[in-house]
Amino acid sequence: MTFDLETLDRLFSEYVRLRDADQYGMIRCISCGKRVKWQYADAGHFVSRKHMSLRFDNNNVNSQCVDCNRFKSGNLKKYKRGLIIKHGRFIIDYLENKKNEIRQFTDFEIELMCLHYKKQIKILKQKKS
Repeated sequence: MTFDLETLDRLFSEYVRLRDADQYGMIRCISCGKRVKWQYADAGHFVSRKHMSLRFDNNNVNSQCVDCNRFKSGNLKKYKRGLIIKHGRFIIDYLENKKNEIRQFTDFEIELMCLHYKKQIKILKQKKS
């Protein structure tokens, strides 16, 4: 398997959706609350994934329905409300401050994260199947 940013994005997305799924494989969209099978959901970023310091941050990435993530540009006003409910008010300041950090990942870091999320996905699939 090639370990690159594209692979890491795919693995992290799968991990987030499985992490957020209940025992029936359903996620609840952090923005609108709609329930969707994890396979048909997106891993939506509150702060754009172009900000590398938050691209793989578990606090910044949560399961969303396709409608909110792709067709409502993240439905950010409701996403913000969902984040505050999930983590508390401090989360918005944390994300706003962290997004300005400069972050680049080495090939080694990408490989380690890929291996970590592959393992986590396997564990979650066993746990939730």
